Amino acid sequence: MVPLLSKVPSNVLASLIMETTERFASLRKGLLEFAVLNVISAEEAYAADILGRLSATDFQTQEGTLYPLLSKLRREGMLEYEWRESENGPPRKYYRLTAKGTQELKETEAYWKKLITTIKSLGASR
Repeated sequence: MVPLLSKVPSNVLASLIMETTERFASLRKGLLEFAVLNVISAEEAYAADILGRLSATDFQTQEGTLYPLLSKLRREGMLEYEWRESENGPPRKYYRLTAKGTQELKETEAYWKKLITTIKSLGASR
């Protein structure tokens, strides 16, 4: 733990973390699609892979959120899937980006960079 934080009571620290988490919840929710496309762009993945990659980040989510999002992205033509047999149970749906999904990811990355630049420039000295 950071030395300064070691003097903060654990209930206060937990409250601060919770407050920060809640404050940025809508931002994370809006960026979840971008995060999922990024995960799948690295390699084909099934839902448990995606949840695992997101679990260690601020984009941690649950199956009840991920599955509808994957279905939406598939309906919009950004993802496709293939059923594959599993040694550990039933077949799994492996998702991959389509050309449209790859293009969407590139456009979102470019727009995100533009937003960051704009926000930084708003705070720049004149």
